[in-house]
Amino acid sequence: MSRPVGYLSLVVALLCAAGGVVVQRIGIEGAIEGIAVSLLLTKALSLLAVAFATYGCYRVALGAYDQRTRDKRRRHDAKNLFRLGFGIAGTLAALGIATEQWVGLLFSLGVVGFAVTFALQQPLFSLLGWFYIMVKRPYQVGDRVAIEDSKGDVVEVSFLVTTLWEINGDLVSSNQPSGRSITLPNSVVLSSHVKNFTQEEFPFIWNELSIQVAYETDFEYATETMLTVADDYLGDEMANRIANYRDRLAETPVELEVQDRPTVNVVQEESWVEFRLRYLVHPRRGQRVKNELYKRILAAFNEDPERVRFPVSRNR
Repeated sequence: MSRPVGYLSLVVALLCAAGGVVVQRIGIEGAIEGIAVSLLLTKALSLLAVAFATYGCYRVALGAYDQRTRDKRRRHDAKNLFRLGFGIAGTLAALGIATEQWVGLLFSLGVVGFAVTFALQQPLFSLLGWFYIMVKRPYQVGDRVAIEDSKGDVVEVSFLVTTLWEINGDLVSSNQPSGRSITLPNSVVLSSHVKNFTQEEFPFIWNELSIQVAYETDFEYATETMLTVADDYLGDEMANRIANYRDRLAETPVELEVQDRPTVNVVQEESWVEFRLRYLVHPRRGQRVKNELYKRILAAFNEDPERVRFPVSRNR
């Protein structure tokens, strides 16, 4: 649908340009406040031609790019880039036609741009932030990020602001959507930490599940049971992801020992022992995976209650 609309706009632009040429050649008598009617009509038709031509080229270019890729993230970014490029080109062409002073126009834009830099610092910083986001890719549409005190899924990155669908917040917990949207200026990426949980190259994170048991527990049995349950549930899937993780590590000077299966760490507390199951998971499945692992592990522990004891609070 994008390209047919673009072609139609280009046709209208050609008609407007042709009309301007015809008006200029035949001439129309009369004037409005000292300005010839033929000149006014010629400029009006020329401006319409520029407007329709700019919009038509934008729609055609966007339609051609959409046919080349089905990636929603790249299509969103291309749409913004095309809007910016064709918008600037169309504006300059319209101003040039209206003033007929191309050299003076460029000089004036330089002076105005210098003044605007001081008057609109925050919007300009946000625009610079948008360029940084497009080039360095700290995040893109579809990523789950944490920026300053905000956490959510990126649904839009415009020239000046980034919009998130909030996760957690003060309404819900456990990495669940709250239903609210958060708008952040793009300039925040230039001065704040950005945590990206779902980068395109490796959209997974390490997660932990903690279970507290009493000191009377058979530690070896509890550890093996947790590993068996976790390995049956996500072991093969995790091993495939770890292969990608190791490939990424190989491209950096960082040397880490990475296990390709779930592991259990034991932490001694004051009145109990905490078993921490460590595994790899997609952030959007984190809570569901944790819930399922809890159910399976507790069910396995309850099958042999003599070997796994749970701490009992004596506080009243």
